[in-house]
Amino acid sequence: MGQAAVEFQQVTKNYGSGNVLENFNLVIPKEKIVTIIGPSGCGKTTLLKMINRLIEPEAGSVLLGQQDIGELNPVELRRSIGYVIQQIGLFPHMTVEQNISIVPRLKGEKKEHLVARTAELLQLIGLEPEQYRGRYPHELSGGQQQRIGVARALAANPSIILMDEPFSALDPISRVQLQKELIKLNEQVRKTIVFVTHDIDEALKIADVVVLLKAGQVIQQGSPKELLERPAHEFVREFLGQERFPLAYSI
Repeated sequence: MGQAAVEFQQVTKNYGSGNVLENFNLVIPKEKIVTIIGPSGCGKTTLLKMINRLIEPEAGSVLLGQQDIGELNPVELRRSIGYVIQQIGLFPHMTVEQNISIVPRLKGEKKEHLVARTAELLQLIGLEPEQYRGRYPHELSGGQQQRIGVARALAANPSIILMDEPFSALDPISRVQLQKELIKLNEQVRKTIVFVTHDIDEALKIADVVVLLKAGQVIQQGSPKELLERPAHEFVREFLGQERFPLAYSI
């Protein structure tokens, strides 16, 4: 599996109506796209929000590299992690350049570096810097806004990017395009991307590693190929859909 970027050790989380996670363990490998899938309420978003301390566990530890994130300053921690959500959350009164450079700016980086970094990131996501840096979010399509969201998440050069249903509000064509671009992008920038999605096709298409959860437990973790060729449990077949396992019925 390689080195761990994030590790959950014996984590328990309770929202008052029973444990969402109980003695939960998971290793998220470095520099991979890891998709987290499972039925509603299985703990997907809880896991994601624990990594940047938007949610705190009742027990156990979440390690970033070798460090327990409970010992880190939450603001500094969040500034060191990219975060892309469905409702993009671009600031409407700020230009594309100001939106992309907001975290490095808060960290006190120099103006000339911010300008150069914005240009580099716009090139990386396939938008012409001179054409787009001065625009405002309302002047962009949904797909372009989501690209800016990805560029903003990359701006402070984090090792980890969290993505919570980032493409689910887009039309099917933009969505497929962004999925392809994310795969290509991570071949260049080599980040650890933790990607929560309800879309099984999306999860299987973009993932290096898939984590399938049910009721706060990992049912199976592996490459898309491993889940499809060697499902560890009947639930894997049920959740991914029997039609994805034609070989099982033709033997």
